[in-house]
Amino acid sequence: GIKWMSSLEAKFEDTKDKKPTAEKLERLRIQKINRFRNQHRISVQGTDLPDPISTFEQLQKEYKIHPKIMENIQAAGFRVPTPIQMQAIPVMLHGRELLASAPTGSGKTLAFCIPLLTHLKQPRNKGFRAVIVSPTRELASQTHRELVKLAEGTGFRIHMIHKAADAAKKFGPKSSKKF
Repeated sequence: GIKWMSSLEAKFEDTKDKKPTAEKLERLRIQKINRFRNQHRISVQGTDLPDPISTFEQLQKEYKIHPKIMENIQAAGFRVPTPIQMQAIPVMLHGRELLASAPTGSGKTLAFCIPLLTHLKQPRNKGFRAVIVSPTRELASQTHRELVKLAEGTGFRIHMIHKAADAAKKFGPKSSKKF
């Protein structure tokens, strides 16, 4: 319907709306994030989820990703994160558990490798510090190749083990006790 008010009341109402409350700002922020997720077809479930990123540069600013890793991302030709990377990387950098599904070629490998290297922080002589299990040799080989490119110049040593006997030779006879 029609709202009737005097010009004095209208001026008062105008000044009242000019100062957005914290609740209104938060509501607008959530609407903006939901529009972004819908635009990129990102579906999420859970509570207190970190905001998605729209650029790899945000990783440097917000999450202090190792500069060499950022260089390697750029050198590999990645300019804009894919939808799976936009949401999965922040979730994992916050130490949250994640179950993600995306089509082949959508960037899942990079989405979990960046947080993995970031959580490890720097190389140490402590044996194996992370293990990635792959269902096929082809996928293991692809993951190994991408991780080697991403970790280049950081000092991390990336290995692929596909036979226990070869691993025992490569890492020494006492490796089973050490790791």
